Amino acid sequence: MSVLAHIFENAGLATVGISLIRGQAETVKPPRMLHANFPLGRPLGKPGDAEFQTSVLTAMFELLPRTDVPVLVDFPVTIEEQGSEPSSCPMPPRHHPDAHGAIDEAQGLRNAYDRNLEATGGRTLLGRMADVDGIVGLIEKMIEIEGGASITEVGWDPSTAIAASQDIRAYYEEAGLQLADNTGARQLETWFFHQTETGQLIRRARDGMRERDDDKLATTYLAPMTQG
Repeated sequence: MSVLAHIFENAGLATVGISLIRGQAETVKPPRMLHANFPLGRPLGKPGDAEFQTSVLTAMFELLPRTDVPVLVDFPVTIEEQGSEPSSCPMPPRHHPDAHGAIDEAQGLRNAYDRNLEATGGRTLLGRMADVDGIVGLIEKMIEIEGGASITEVGWDPSTAIAASQDIRAYYEEAGLQLADNTGARQLETWFFHQTETGQLIRRARDGMRERDDDKLATTYLAPMTQG
């Protein structure tokens, strides 16, 4: 983004942005940048807090008239990373003990996902590869990959494999918002990848792909680097 800002400025377009890594902004020197000391992946700070997010955007756009570039201003609020402490989410009981644990678990979360969808007025991050009714199908392919299939053999390429993982994660985290007693920063992410059947399935699928020397792009981004 910082590099693109220089390109746009050279074309006569004023730019402004948000930095989460101060050293990077200091090195590239984009024209106008608000540095937010927030966890990576949370450029607006607090999920679901419209007032706080608006304050961040307002501070960013207030830099737009500045001509004494490069400008790097710190947002006055710091949010500490909480990813090491997963959310506490009581999971629904298993209804189909003969089904794969990840599939049974995902089906059990449907009511929580639907409640969150209603609470947010229909907003969801699902849709890269499937809607909510297609989540089980995506998990089934992850099970095949864990069992030794390549992403090509299940009908994916690196981009679609990553998008499928993101859809599955979005479904779980949005359901988790209705179940968790703490949802700060990366806590839901850590809960998903370390405490759910499906999150652990994705990590095992990724690890198996690494051992088989499968596509490096997919193995790098199937799960966040912070969730080793």
